[in-house]
Amino acid sequence: MFVEALFAGKPQPFGPRQSPSSIIKKPFEQLHVRLDGAIEDEQGNKKLHGGPEMAMHQFAQESYTALQKQFPTIANKLVFGSIGENISAPKMNDMTVFIGDRYRLGEVVLEVNSPRAPCSKINQRFALKNIDLFIAEQGITGWYYRVVETGKICLGDEIQLEHRLSQTCSIKEIMRLVRSKDASASEKADAASINGLAKEWVKKLKK
Repeated sequence: MFVEALFAGKPQPFGPRQSPSSIIKKPFEQLHVRLDGAIEDEQGNKKLHGGPEMAMHQFAQESYTALQKQFPTIANKLVFGSIGENISAPKMNDMTVFIGDRYRLGEVVLEVNSPRAPCSKINQRFALKNIDLFIAEQGITGWYYRVVETGKICLGDEIQLEHRLSQTCSIKEIMRLVRSKDASASEKADAASINGLAKEWVKKLKK
């Protein structure tokens, strides 16, 4: 696995209310990563985005194929980076990435801590309804990282899995448990107890 693309953005007026958002990102050859995210990347609404628990976002490349099939009228616009992620890499997806996974990318070590809750800004980006709903239903949200070791990530850096918990769940499974009415309370409790799961998602599972 290797870093195929990196993206970052600055807040700009966006959507019908022209609220500041950084969902529109441009490619970078390298990102300088601190504990709260990349220096090159800023958030328009810091109450809902960014910070140590949502420092970096990665979206699976193959998930774009699913989106292109579901929304053919905008297929040409659904390209890597257009969902607002920071990192794009092959061979990683919501079924193969697990809560607590620690990956080394260049100088940086990142730890997976939660899915990304898709929001309406994705719909606004493409002027089409229900993209966020499809992403949530399919469990192809991508995942957030917290930063364990700061430094620089560059295009072409190898992505190495350094640690995986013995008891954990994939990103897709966490989304299934949060959304499912059929999942048992014990399943949800077990998932909520995973070491390193973001507090917001612990609360979602306990509800």
